[in-house]
Amino acid sequence: MATSKFQALWNHPAGPKTIHFWAPTFKWGISIANIADSTKPPEKVSYPQQIAVTATGVIWTRYSTVITPKNWNLFSVNVAMAATGIYQLTRKIRHDYFSEEQAAVAKE
Repeated sequence: MATSKFQALWNHPAGPKTIHFWAPTFKWGISIANIADSTKPPEKVSYPQQIAVTATGVIWTRYSTVITPKNWNLFSVNVAMAATGIYQLTRKIRHDYFSEEQAAVAKE
């Protein structure tokens, strides 16, 4: 039984013999690195990088539900990319625009 399940996975159209399996697997590295970057101070976060991560996540999350066969690994990694990108952008925007207003109000 284990042999037939392995063979089914191996021969699946989105299985390990195709780029459709490996591309999302490598994208998990980007998501994990973005989570690790949450320990960086917000001034070290890059707008262009986080916009690219967020846009990629949003676009490919939608596209991964349209392609055949459905690739749930691709869907999951792109949801993670979009979520971590949005989180990092939120941190950066709060730091750049709202922390200055709060500091100015506190001085008055």
